[in-house]
Amino acid sequence: MVREWDPRTASSDEVASVLDTLNAVLAADLPQDPPWRESSLREYLSEVMPGERRISWVAQGEPGPDGVPGPILGHVHVLLLGDIGVLEVLVHPDVRRTGLGRELVLLAARRVYQEGFQSIGVEVVGDTPAVAFYEALGFAREYVETRSVLDLGAVDWPALAEMATGIGAGYHLEFCPGGPPDDLIEAYARAKAEVRDVDDGELRPSSYDPQRLRDSLDTLHRRGMKPYIVLALHEHSGEVAGLTEVVVPAQHPTRADQYDTIVVQDHRGYGIDRAIKARMLLELRSAEPTLAEVQTWNAQANEAMLKVNAELGYRPDREWCEYSVDVAELVHRLDAAR
Repeated sequence: MVREWDPRTASSDEVASVLDTLNAVLAADLPQDPPWRESSLREYLSEVMPGERRISWVAQGEPGPDGVPGPILGHVHVLLLGDIGVLEVLVHPDVRRTGLGRELVLLAARRVYQEGFQSIGVEVVGDTPAVAFYEALGFAREYVETRSVLDLGAVDWPALAEMATGIGAGYHLEFCPGGPPDDLIEAYARAKAEVRDVDDGELRPSSYDPQRLRDSLDTLHRRGMKPYIVLALHEHSGEVAGLTEVVVPAQHPTRADQYDTIVVQDHRGYGIDRAIKARMLLELRSAEPTLAEVQTWNAQANEAMLKVNAELGYRPDREWCEYSVDVAELVHRLDAAR
C-alpha cells in the first residue's frame, strides 16, 4: 500500500520503520557510511525553510496475521523550493526490481507537475544502483562533485595546528559554535554572496541575505543539526574575509558534513582557506569528542580546494551527481510504461 505520509504526525513505529529502510539502503549501497539514528529523525524529515514545502509518501507492507501494520519498505519525498522539486527515494533492497521505485517516482512527479513546477532534480551517489535507475527514467546528469572523507583518527594534529596559524598578517580567526554572532550576520551574508552568481547546477542553495541566514540556522537547529562556523576576519575593515561551515547531525553524529567554504576574492592568497578548515577540525576535536569523520563535497574543477583538502588528510571517496528531468516528460514516460 502506498499512501501520502506526514512525518510530523506519524507514529513512532512508522518513523522507526523508515529508519530501518534507510539503514538497509546504506548497508547495501554505502557500507562504509555510518548508520543513521532515530535522534531528531522526525524533525529532519519534516522541518523546512520558510517558503519551502516537503511532500512525502510511504509504501507499506501487508499487515501481519495479528493485524500489526507491515513495515515501511519504501519512502519518497519531494522538496519544493524555488523553481524545482528535489526528489529523494528510498526502496528497501529486499523489494528492489519490483517496480516500487518507479511507482514512488511517478507519485512525486505527478504532484510536482500539478504544483506547476517544470523540473525535478535528484542527488545520485556514484557506483550505486541509483545511477542506472534514474538514467533509465530519463534523468540527465547536470553536475558532478567528488565526496571526500577525513578520518579524524588518522589526522596529524601537530601539523594541523601549524596549518591553522598559517594565515597572513592582518587577519584573525574566530570559532562560532551554533552560528555566527548576530553583529556579524550582515558581513557573513556579504561573504556568502561572493558565490551568488556562480551557476554550478547545485541543488543545495546557499543563503545570501541576513534574514535567510537566520532562517537557515534556525532550520538546522530545528532539524537536529548543529552548525559550527570558523570566520576569518579582516582586522582593518572588520569584514568577513573567509568562512567555513561544518554541521554535526544528530542523525549520524559520528560523521559531520562540510557545508560552504568561501574566501572573498579580495582576500585570496593569504592562506585563509587552509587555515580556517584546519582551525575548524581542531575545534571539533574538543567540541564533538565522539566525532570520527568529516565528509565534504567539491566540484571536480575546484582544484585549489581539492588540494587543501588533501593537505588536511581528506581522501576522495566517490562521485556525487546531480540529475534533472523535465516533469511533463517524466510523467508521460512513466504513465506510458504502465
